[in-house]
Amino acid sequence: MFIKQISLMTIISGSLIATSCNSAGKKAEESTDSVATTAAPQPYGHVDGQEVLQYTLTNANGIVVKVLNYGGVITDIITPDRDGNKGNIVLSYDSLAGYLQKGNPYFGTLVGRYGNRIAKATFQLDGQTYKLAANDHGNTLHGGMKGFDKVVWKATPQPGDSSLVLEYTSKDGEEGYPGNLQVQVTYTLTADNALKIEYAATTDKATPVNLTQHTYFNLSAGKDANILDHVLQLNASNYTPVDDLLIPTGKISPVKGTPMDFTAAKKIGQDIGKVKGGYDHNWVFDKQGFDTVGSLYHEASGRYMTMATSEPAVQFYSGNFLDGSLDYTRDGAKYVQHAGMCLEAQHFPDSPNQPSFPNTILKPGERYTQTTVYQFGVK
Repeated sequence: MFIKQISLMTIISGSLIATSCNSAGKKAEESTDSVATTAAPQPYGHVDGQEVLQYTLTNANGIVVKVLNYGGVITDIITPDRDGNKGNIVLSYDSLAGYLQKGNPYFGTLVGRYGNRIAKATFQLDGQTYKLAANDHGNTLHGGMKGFDKVVWKATPQPGDSSLVLEYTSKDGEEGYPGNLQVQVTYTLTADNALKIEYAATTDKATPVNLTQHTYFNLSAGKDANILDHVLQLNASNYTPVDDLLIPTGKISPVKGTPMDFTAAKKIGQDIGKVKGGYDHNWVFDKQGFDTVGSLYHEASGRYMTMATSEPAVQFYSGNFLDGSLDYTRDGAKYVQHAGMCLEAQHFPDSPNQPSFPNTILKPGERYTQTTVYQFGVK
């Protein structure tokens, strides 16, 4: 089709070096050495007696990313279409009240201590059984009742760079998880129009860790009511089938010949009707280490996005549970079913209960790390 694979990042001596993707034309190429800036934070409200602030990251090409210290929420990613018209390509609210409302479906949030689902809200570790909050049909989802998406993080803008460091200490026993977990997440808006998210964590007791970012993308910037015309490509020949409660069965199955096959770029709406409930599954990447894993394209606007990650998998969620009922939406938008989509870089769901899945247990003396990069451009 009309999207070609784009090599996004390379690793040289352990450092990530961004390469140009012609994301914003010749002007962008000429300005990639310019230093980006971090504006002073703006008041955004209060939660649990703590002030919520909104931080704005910009680069020399006019790309804007806005982040809250509450939940690490990305409220805005503002990029131009092929005609230079700028728009916010993520679903968001007009105020803090939106993010605090009951039923907020994790718009733009950081997710942890364990992103995705753990079956029956329980797991065993080192001979002990741990009981978690059963906040999703008897299972635990995205860290429990008050996961990392619902806490105020310590935020530190980095001088002379368009980066924001967020830090949070999850105490031993929080939401049922063992160990004091020290977490750091860094958002960086690069000179070549990429949002780089770097995660790190350490613990004093063995504990499951699976961190991710839950932004809902709609590259039309609100012009399309849903993402069914978006074209998605994933370098993933396998996925993990699930039961009716979206818990993995333990199998890893090929996507070839099924509606789950995005190895060749296709519109999301092409086969979604063949998937019960819509897409909300874990795709297993073919790559090893950090690499580009896929792309998203919206033909009408010309906007495209590539994704690279160090993680072995991604949860592609097609906004199945959105129903137009959310309050405080940006510009009063009705976020109907499939209004936005998530690409959540991750380890596999329910790994603590699935011995055959990649390990998600972090032990004392070890360091959890993850890097995911979303790069934006036009075609």
